[in-house]
Amino acid sequence: MIAMDLMHHSSCFLLPTIPLQRRPSLTYALLVLNQNLPRFTPLLWNHAQLHLCADGGANRLYDEMPLFFPQEDASDVRRRYKPDVIKGDMDSIRREVLEFYASLGTEIVDKSHDQDTTDLHKCVTYIRDSASGLDKSNLCVLVVGALGGRFDQEMGNLNVICRFSSMRIVLLSNDSLIHLLPRTYCHEIHIQTSVEGPHCGLIPIGTPSKSSTTTGLQWDLNNTAMEFGGLVSTSNIVKEEKVTVQSDCDLLWTISIKKL
Repeated sequence: MIAMDLMHHSSCFLLPTIPLQRRPSLTYALLVLNQNLPRFTPLLWNHAQLHLCADGGANRLYDEMPLFFPQEDASDVRRRYKPDVIKGDMDSIRREVLEFYASLGTEIVDKSHDQDTTDLHKCVTYIRDSASGLDKSNLCVLVVGALGGRFDQEMGNLNVICRFSSMRIVLLSNDSLIHLLPRTYCHEIHIQTSVEGPHCGLIPIGTPSKSSTTTGLQWDLNNTAMEFGGLVSTSNIVKEEKVTVQSDCDLLWTISIKKL
């Protein structure tokens, strides 16, 4: 078997304080899509160094962020949680929301001429190519509002993380998270048992897997073949605080998020 580099994964961004790690710490960018904001959105915001809204995601931020702080004035909350950038085809954002954030200095990037890519794709491209002052050597993009709602949009979001397979992108909802495990690495997933699990899944994407192997799961894979129309590892259970995965195809990793 060809030796491959090891890639570490951790959902420590769901913790109030991100613990110091021996390996270089990650830089987080938070991207808000046009679905309900997860309850932990303010926490992710505090961890992130760059904050973006994809078109109608700005409506969600404007409408829903004050709901997390019912004792505070809504305008104060909106000013405190101001996105750095709003980018998209601008077919969903309300005019008063656009004008409010623009008046606070938010950068508005109108890509209404581009109808071949999704708003998520447009924002990830911005983070990759245009975001200045951001350490991209250890970058992780956290995407809230990525799951739930229309199924075709969910599939479009999954397509984006496959198209940008060299970037760390995590899709999040109130109930679960998803990210890609590229086949070019061995993967070590550090489970944050206080906030995630135990239900998890590994799903081949793009091509079938002829051989996938894991440790740390209740039903481990052992050079197991997986494909749609055959076996896929859904409704699995995390049994250890460290899960390892190696596969000959790209896999989606998903794990449930606890309702604390």
